[in-house]
Amino acid sequence: MIEVTRLNQKTFILNCEWIETVEATPDTVITLTNGKKLVVAENVEDIIRKVIEYKQKVMFFRPDNQ
Repeated sequence: MIEVTRLNQKTFILNCEWIETVEATPDTVITLTNGKKLVVAENVEDIIRKVIEYKQKVMFFRPDNQ
């Protein structure tokens, strides 16, 4: 899950596993796997960075602290 910002400056949490494409048109448009499109304030590079950070956290998360 990543936090993104709508153009009206309201933030929301997006399940990044549902992202199909991210485009700059010039606004950043995220298309989800269900076809829904979201316009966000972050640029494409910010979305990519947030997704990578999320996936790194998930890959290294170990609930038993082993």
